[in-house]
Amino acid sequence: MTTKGTVNSENPVLVLGGTGKTGSLVAAGLTARGVRVRLGSRRADIPFDWTDRSTWAPALSGIDAVYLSYQPDLAVPGAPADIKRFTTAAVASGVRRVVLLSGRGEPEALECEGIVRDSGPATTIVRCSWFAQNFSTGQWAADIRDGAMLLPCGDVPEPFVDAGDAAEVAVAALTEDGHAGQVYELTGPRALTLAEALAEISRATGREIVFRSPGRMDYVARLTASGRPADEVSLLDYLFGTLFDGRNSHTTDGVRRALGREPKDFADYVRDVALSGVWAAPAHA
Repeated sequence: MTTKGTVNSENPVLVLGGTGKTGSLVAAGLTARGVRVRLGSRRADIPFDWTDRSTWAPALSGIDAVYLSYQPDLAVPGAPADIKRFTTAAVASGVRRVVLLSGRGEPEALECEGIVRDSGPATTIVRCSWFAQNFSTGQWAADIRDGAMLLPCGDVPEPFVDAGDAAEVAVAALTEDGHAGQVYELTGPRALTLAEALAEISRATGREIVFRSPGRMDYVARLTASGRPADEVSLLDYLFGTLFDGRNSHTTDGVRRALGREPKDFADYVRDVALSGVWAAPAHA
């Protein structure tokens, strides 16, 4: 007789967002432990697409455990409905363990957490806010290479969490006993303002990176003028307007409780990325 949360070690773990910031690290961590992985992405051998429900059942077939990362964010309209439909399909398919990547300080994410917990499988919540890796990917990395970053968050501190820590917690929850029912709220060991974070990057790269904090209306106007899609602009405006009000400025013991060690410090992340050359100034003709 099987018990709630018991998984078959021979079956693959479905990692949604398997090529993303945390999903790729979760997949690598599982593989390092000898666990088979099924990547949940639109380009995978068995594709998964949040916007195409016909892909859900094939991706869930033969799966006991899922790393549930929702794109683009649990705060977007329609996320709770998608989470409800997905978890219903997962339970029907035989999933017994779910690890949900949730948003720290987001009321909508809390609603989604409740949906997952109530759906039946043994559930672990990995609750995060801003990742340190935001500075080395996408627009933030491009801004740093150009020497200036403009974000509407003023001097509110944020304890940026390393995505590697979040992935390691998720891997532990997917492969070990004792994590079911836990909520791991993850942060780095200290909080920094954006200006302080960029000052550390400036010291590590030997280049001055300027930080400016425009008003939200100015920020939205800049994003719109740059050609960003309206739904992306709306989400970014909501996240900066909601999450940078101080609610997430305190640090937590989530990494220590889950892994028995301290979280990675932002300075260590900065040192490693600076050595990679990701933040090198663009060459000018």
